[in-house]
Amino acid sequence: AEEFQALVKRLPGDRFLNRTAISHFWAMDLDVQHRYQQLGTSLKLLSRKTHRLIRRLFNLSKRCHRQPHFKLPKERSLPYWWSRAQSLLYCSETTVPGTFLEESRSCTCPSDQPSCQGSIPCALGEGPACASCAEDNSTRCGTCNHGYVLTQGFCRPEVADSLEHYLGLETDLQDLELKYLLQKRDSRIEVHSIFISNDMRLGNWFDPSWRKRMLLTLKSNKYKPGLVHVMLALSLQICLTKNSTLEPVMAIYVNPFGGSHSESWFMPINEGSFPDWERTNVDASAQCQNWTLTLGNKWKTFFETVHVYLRSRIKSLDNSSNETIYYEPLEMADPSKNLGYMKINSLQVFGYSLPFEPDAIRDLILQLDYPYTQGSQDSAMLQLLEIRDRVNRLSPPGKTRLDLFTCLLRHRLKLANNEVARIQSSLRAFNAKLPNAVEQETGKLCS
Repeated sequence: AEEFQALVKRLPGDRFLNRTAISHFWAMDLDVQHRYQQLGTSLKLLSRKTHRLIRRLFNLSKRCHRQPHFKLPKERSLPYWWSRAQSLLYCSETTVPGTFLEESRSCTCPSDQPSCQGSIPCALGEGPACASCAEDNSTRCGTCNHGYVLTQGFCRPEVADSLEHYLGLETDLQDLELKYLLQKRDSRIEVHSIFISNDMRLGNWFDPSWRKRMLLTLKSNKYKPGLVHVMLALSLQICLTKNSTLEPVMAIYVNPFGGSHSESWFMPINEGSFPDWERTNVDASAQCQNWTLTLGNKWKTFFETVHVYLRSRIKSLDNSSNETIYYEPLEMADPSKNLGYMKINSLQVFGYSLPFEPDAIRDLILQLDYPYTQGSQDSAMLQLLEIRDRVNRLSPPGKTRLDLFTCLLRHRLKLANNEVARIQSSLRAFNAKLPNAVEQETGKLCS
């Protein structure tokens, strides 16, 4: 029909039109609507007349040896005509148009024609579709939607550049390799730290009836600003006097990037799937034992200071049930009633240090307000998001992850609270615009 041909000529050619888009143009064209209704009415009249003729022929052929067969053409639905419009737009490079397949965006050409497909413009839409087509070549993208970057005429998901210049997070050890190195107590994975305690000294016997406090700290806030540290295991060598009934009990707190003791998290040792202490005898007398807590790749975490609170409990056997029971020791005024002495020979953290460039990250944060070039603000946002997510991935176990990224900004970059809050708010707003974005809730650790 002339009305249909006129509609096809008026369809825009600067972008790809799917069936839904063509249906909108169809619905707005009153001439096509009127013509289609006329043809529908004529078809209904013709259908009724045809069925009357068929019934009459069947009645006349009752005595025939063979019954007649009738084949009526089916009514062509609206989607057929929308697909037909696509075929005329994109598959009419030859005298006989081909058939357009929207799923594969290709043409099926007549058997005597090698090719009938013309240039198919780019598709506009959300996600990886184009925001606009290129002016010089409509088959390629000119601009992309938020969260996608233009690469050789196509829109691909925008990902952060390598973080190596800011924070080296690529170092990793396999669990079996780590277990072997720990068994050998290999010095290559020992993070050298400062032991501090007002209650005791390494290698000296002491009365453990009172709680003792020990610290392993790196002071890298002050002395090693170019490093952050990852803990894979913690090890103590504990000795007890012979026939001692004391049992050491350790409570461990970890401070990830410095700050006050209140900004430490408690290790839930032997709770849920969190590991427990492994004990191995140092010598045949079993007087000294190595106590090792292996976090491995599953529970590894950042640390700046490890707080170890040591107390003791008395171990005895319940004769009625053959079970081991524990109870707290009382303070003994009489030294002769002492339950035994204890000695800590060593306290070590095993793990590795990562390169950390605070000045480079500060420059990255500056780009949020003063982008150096067009598009560099989005690039900076992506890199900060990647740093945030990868730092928070080393959060300790719990119902919600702890916000270690805020601790990094506060204590390693020395940013003020209001500056940290502004950065976090900007990252959340940017992340919400990204495709398939998931914002994980985090608990506060550092103010």
